[in-house]
Parts: sequence; C-alpha cells; structure tokens
Amino acid sequence: MNNVKNRFVVSIMLVVTFVLLALGLTIGAWSNEQYLNFIEERMKNETALATWTVTENGFPEQEEAQRIAAKAGELFEGRLTIIDDKGSVLGDSWAEPEAMENHLDRPEIKRALADNNVELRYSETIGEDLLYYALPLYEDEVLLGYIRVGLSVESLNQINQTVWFVIAASFFIAFFILFILVSRITKQIIKPIDHATDAAIRLAEGDYKTRTFEDQHKELGRLGRSINILAYNLEQLSRRHKVQQEQMAALIDHMGSALLFINVRGDVELVNRTTEQLFFVEAQKITGKPYYEVIPSDNLSKFVQSVYMTETKQRGQIEWTEHFVTKVYDVYGAPVVTDSGRLRGVTIVLHDITEQKKLEQIRKDFVANVSHELKTPVTSIKGFAETLIDGALQEPELANQFTEIIWKESDRLQTLIMDLLELSKIENAQFLLHLEEVSLKGISDEVVTLLSSKAEEKKMTIHVTETGQTTIEGDAQRLKQIILNLVTNAIAYTPADGTVHIKLIEKEHDVELQVKDTGIGISVPERLRIFERFYRVDRARSRNSGGTGLGLAIVKHLAEAHHGKLEVESEEGKGSIFKILFPKKQA
Repeated sequence: MNNVKNRFVVSIMLVVTFVLLALGLTIGAWSNEQYLNFIEERMKNETALATWTVTENGFPEQEEAQRIAAKAGELFEGRLTIIDDKGSVLGDSWAEPEAMENHLDRPEIKRALADNNVELRYSETIGEDLLYYALPLYEDEVLLGYIRVGLSVESLNQINQTVWFVIAASFFIAFFILFILVSRITKQIIKPIDHATDAAIRLAEGDYKTRTFEDQHKELGRLGRSINILAYNLEQLSRRHKVQQEQMAALIDHMGSALLFINVRGDVELVNRTTEQLFFVEAQKITGKPYYEVIPSDNLSKFVQSVYMTETKQRGQIEWTEHFVTKVYDVYGAPVVTDSGRLRGVTIVLHDITEQKKLEQIRKDFVANVSHELKTPVTSIKGFAETLIDGALQEPELANQFTEIIWKESDRLQTLIMDLLELSKIENAQFLLHLEEVSLKGISDEVVTLLSSKAEEKKMTIHVTETGQTTIEGDAQRLKQIILNLVTNAIAYTPADGTVHIKLIEKEHDVELQVKDTGIGISVPERLRIFERFYRVDRARSRNSGGTGLGLAIVKHLAEAHHGKLEVESEEGKGSIFKILFPKKQA
C-alpha cells in the first residue's frame, strides 16, 4: 500500500509542479514585460522632458549642449546624448563628444524618424548593453537634431533576477507546503484503505478474527464497517462450519460400524476409527491407495467392485477370518452421485453382526436342546403309559417298575422345567437380590449336609475350609443355589472315591469361593462353552445323573448379579477348580 501512497503523492506533486512552474513562468514573463513597459514609458517621458529642456532656450551649441547633457543625465541617472541633424554628437553625459563617432547611422536614431520605439543594443563607447530611446528636434518643421536617452540594462537585469528569485523561492516554499499537505491528506485517505487491504488479505488467508480501522469519514468509515461486518459473518460461518465438521468427524469416528469412502478412481479417501480397528491398520496408511490393495477380504473387494459396476445400492453379508477369529459383517454399499448424475465414489458401511449370529445360533441350539431334553422324558412317559394301558397293569411287578420309571421321568421333566423358569427369572431385567449379611461358611455347610447322601453313594468326601472372615453382603438363597450347583456338578463329574473341596478365602475387599474336585476335568475348547445352556462335558454321564445342563448357566448369571468374577481352572483327568470372587459390599 506504500507504493500506492507514493504513486498517489508523486502524481499529485507532478501536477502541482507543472502548475507552479507554468504559473511562475507566466508571472515572471508578465512581470518582466510590465517592468520593461514601465522603463520604456519612463524613458519616453524623460526623453520628452530632456527635449523640452534642451529646446527651451533654442538649440544649444556644443558647450551648452555638453553642460545640459551632463546636468540632465545626473538628474535622471541615465545617459543623455544631444546630436545635431548631421549626426555629430554635441553633448553626452557619459562620454566626450569629440571622441564619439557620427551617430546618424545608429538604430535608435533611425527609429526616431521611423517607429519611435526603444532600441536595445551594445554600446561600443560605454562597453555595455544599453536601452536607447531617441526623439527628433524640430523647429518650424525643420529638423534641428536628436535627443537620445540611454539606460543601462544592468539594473533591469537585477530587477529580473530579483523577480525570478522571488518566484523560485515562492515555488519551492509552495511545493514544500503542498507536499506536506498532500502527504498528510493522502495518508488520511490511504490509511483506512491500507487497513482494509490488510484485513482483506488476512480474510483471504482464513484469519476471520481480524478487524480493520473504521475511519470517521463517511465513505471510508463505511468501507471499514463493511469489512468488519464481513469478517464477523465469515467468523461465525467458519465457527459453525468447524463445529459441524467436528460433530461430523466425531460422529463418523465413533460410529459402531466401519465406514469407507472410495473415490471414483477407486482410491480410499476416508475411513473411520472402527475401520482402523477392523483392518488393524492406521488411516494414513490406507488413504490414497486403491481399495483392492488395502481391503483384507476378497469378498468385500468383489462387493465394492459390484457397486461400482452397477452403480446401485447393494446389501449383503460377508465373512472373513482374522487372527483365527471368524467375523460376520452386514455390508451396505451405495454409489455417491452428483446432481448432474456423475459418479463421485462409493460409500461402504460394515456392521459387525458376529454376536447377533452367535445369539441366533444359540437360540437355535437352545430350541433344539430343549426339544431334545423334553423329548426323552416325554417319550419314556408316553411309552410306559401306553404299555400299562395295553395290559401291563395286570402284572403287578411290571406295573410297579413302569410306574417308578414314569415317576422318575416326570421328576426329571419337572426339574428341567423348574431350571428353565429359574434361568428365565434370573435373566429378567426385573430380577432383584434380597441383600443381607451372609456367611459363606454357613451356606457351604448347609450344602454339604444336603448333598452328603449323594456323596456317600459314590463314596466321596466333601471338605469345607475357611481362611479369615467370609461374611459378605448378598442374597442367601441365591448364594446357596450357586454353591449347590457347583458342588452337584463336582459330584456328578467326579468318579467314585473322589474328593470335593470347598475353600473360602478372605481378601482385602473380597471373599473368594473355590470348589475343587478330582473329576474328569475340562478341555480348553470346552471351557469356553460350559456356561452355555444344556452344554455338557460328558453328556451320557450328566444325563444319567439327572442333570439338566442348566446349572452352570444359572451359576454364571447369579455370580454376575452379585458382581462376582468367575474363573475356571481345569486339566483333563486331574479335576477342575471353579473360582468366584465376591465383593464384601454390594454397590
């Protein structure tokens, strides 16, 4: 902006200089002309006066002429020359007449008879430039001679120099004053424009917080106010846009589904955090690369290719195994098309439905298991009942045997139904615990008493040991159900002459319950499934023992209801240890 200011000042000062020069030259020339006219008028008057003086007593002789010339020349400070009609000099105030040449051929003498104008020429007698004016002398129309007045041009030159000096000094003073005024006025005009330009540049660079100077002048102030209003509006728009971008980025990043945007060239442009976790890679390592190079699943790459080829929305399910884990994804692909119908890219959304698939399979298995578990006792009851109806009632021994089988199967059916109802009740969102101070040692002793007959049948021993104070806050009936199911399981899967050991260990904020047996043990793959409904490690043995396959599922849910942590340690052929860490106080 300084360049603009300088150009503006220089332009104005050039115009001012031209005007001042023209004005100075005009005034100087006019002053010289006026002064010259004044000198000519003076010379004419003085010459006329000298003519009157010379002719007042008749045309003088040489001596008288010399005296008059000297006296008159002294009075008007000029050169007075008296010349006769033949051109001979009779008297001269600045020179000796005898030494002077004939003046009849002098230009001023010729002008005296012609146009009566002033003549400027170099005087060889005096040796300098003189301004001459001559008048003829007549008496009764008879030419007697000439009177010539001469003035030195040196005084005229001095006057001219003084005039030009004054004009030059005035020019420089006026130039300096005008330069200061123009600079200040230009600064006042350019300053708000300069501020406005700087503000506009910063706005163009994205600095919407900038503000400019608002001048008091109406027009310039309006410019500053307009830019400030523009900056404020841009700042608000930028802030809203930034907030929307942050919200959109946060929404995309925290989506539970993986999101990819692939441009029309097939390069990955955008992925969210879920996609990074899904592909086990950082976003910057896959963005800008073709999708078929970074997508780990061939099926997904084919799906993307299909969306590109058809340019239609598509949906499907894709499975792939990563790190020995098989995942199932619901995939949705849609082309991104502009208003003009031009393809800009493809959006792919992957939703992990592995858990839903597992739950669906669990539901299927549950229905199948329930049907299977119910089918066996119902079939037995129905078969023996039909046998009794067909005539077995007439044979008391068979009738008693069949009736006892029907009773056992009915009891087994009732136990299964009760366990299902119990599990359903525990899984209900309205399920509540009746909390109180409970001694795990006392509950364990009760369980041992209840199961002592079963243990004696298999010649097994059950031990209970307590380390520290094992009182916790919990539901006594549910805690009893947990220990009962665990010990029952231990007895069922432990061979004869085995041992079941219940350990109660106090810790700083918790109490640990351990149920250890010397049974058949559990393999590593089976440990992941033992808490599923109807899952049995040894199906034949558990069914013969009257188990329903729901005991451990109930234990798991009741332990979680008490905020307990459940762990299993087991080795095939050497037994198992079920551990539950109960907090002493419930939140």
